[in-house]
Amino acid sequence: MNIICDQCKSKFKLDDEKLPKGQRFSIDCPKCKNKIAIDARVVTPPPLADDARTFSASLQQNPEKTLIDEVNRGSYDASEKPFDFVEEGVETALLCEPDSSIRSKIHQILNTMGYQTREPESAIAALKQMRFHVFDIIVLNERFDTEDPEDCMVLKYLDHLSIGIRRNIFVAFLTDRFRTMDNMMAFNKSVNLIVNLKNIDEFEKILNRGVADNAAFYRVFRESLVKTGHI
Repeated sequence: MNIICDQCKSKFKLDDEKLPKGQRFSIDCPKCKNKIAIDARVVTPPPLADDARTFSASLQQNPEKTLIDEVNRGSYDASEKPFDFVEEGVETALLCEPDSSIRSKIHQILNTMGYQTREPESAIAALKQMRFHVFDIIVLNERFDTEDPEDCMVLKYLDHLSIGIRRNIFVAFLTDRFRTMDNMMAFNKSVNLIVNLKNIDEFEKILNRGVADNAAFYRVFRESLVKTGHI
């Protein structure tokens, strides 16, 4: 893994085999002793073909993946990182909601719950931030940056993540089509929680319940993996 110190801009490389897998941690810069936060849960997307003509042809054949491929193919740009530094133990949230009044209400709730929150203005901005950081919670309106709820690119991007990464992200899906806490629909959409917009005034209670249920489920899941010798 290639590391750049935010303070002195020194560059150095860490042995991937010696990194704690699937964890966030910090190290001291060997030059200036600045604390550098590292998220070992982030997986860099595999590089796509360098031939621009091949790339363009693939997009024409499958236009649905245009935005995802564009983001995955992008070069490193530090300005697209959602956070310069996240203190250990602090959880983060990505809020993708087009309605400013609803967005403001949810942002306040997330801040009260202790999350550092980012509010991307578009799907491509959200995807670029997700390239550099694994958010603990994503609150996603199915109509974010799209008129067609079946064409939600943020949700499709989440579907492309490996299960090891996706398992660490709690997704609350905002909709006007499905009932709040409809577990079967949540399973169908590959999200953790369904919240109908008519229940938005109860969002904090609903989110707390969903996060607690998810934590309880994965506690049992991890215990089962330990007992069977998988971890």
